[in-house]
Amino acid sequence: MKTLVYLSLALIFFIGSVHAQDFQGIATYKTQRKLDIKLDSTQVPSEMQEQLLAMMKKQFEKEYTLDFNKDASLYKVVESLETPTVGGGGMQIVVAGAGEADVLYKNISENRLANKSDIFGKTFLIKDSLPELEWTLTKETKNIGEYTCFKATRTESRTVQASFNRNDGEVGEQDKKGTQTTTEEVTVTAWYTPQIPLGHGPGRHYGLPGLILEISDGTQSILCSKIVLNPKDGVKVEEPTKGKKVTQEEYNAIMEEKMKEMRDRYQPDNRRGNGNSFEIRIGG
Repeated sequence: MKTLVYLSLALIFFIGSVHAQDFQGIATYKTQRKLDIKLDSTQVPSEMQEQLLAMMKKQFEKEYTLDFNKDASLYKVVESLETPTVGGGGMQIVVAGAGEADVLYKNISENRLANKSDIFGKTFLIKDSLPELEWTLTKETKNIGEYTCFKATRTESRTVQASFNRNDGEVGEQDKKGTQTTTEEVTVTAWYTPQIPLGHGPGRHYGLPGLILEISDGTQSILCSKIVLNPKDGVKVEEPTKGKKVTQEEYNAIMEEKMKEMRDRYQPDNRRGNGNSFEIRIGG
């Protein structure tokens, strides 16, 4: 039965790919993230926890556009919120995202990506090959707007890391520091439409026989809210070129060092009565 499903969907892809060169467009996506994080009441006062989680959830609510043609796509943020600060006690929240990019270029015909990210006042350009994503296709369907979508799933590892640094300001008291890290296998569910027979998708998701209109990993959801096909003025999918060129490993090391500097910056010293910093990192 599974073989029949694969053959049927492959036939859809083959037929659709004949006309794939006719498709270009702009898709708009909105993201949301459900946060199920337990904060240690000895590190974060219970009366502040609800406010902190609400602000962190808001930090992940963004809008993106995906410009695409038959070979490549450009995923870029439309609206980005500033890192929130909570008054009272100097609490600073730093949210390090799971590989989210300001501009993400994917060329599926050449199997490569370019990720431009502006962070801490500097621009970085990460170039890498596209990872191989092993999707399981199903016959399950649903409609998203005017498009009939098929369901596909895959599994991936997810890491959640929370670091904290607090001092209640008492003389002689040592800073309370710690890091909580968990890694788990999660199921990623995608809904794609063969009516737009291109293997593009939001973020780093791609490789299905149709444009991905919705994707969720149980925590984050990305939903397409608008599609404009073959606009009159055409679509330009230009690979980003500006920024300091680094590898993914180099970028991760830079991020780690910057987060350490941020924690140290908000660490209380002898001139400050008290202060707190709190960091949530999702994805490594």
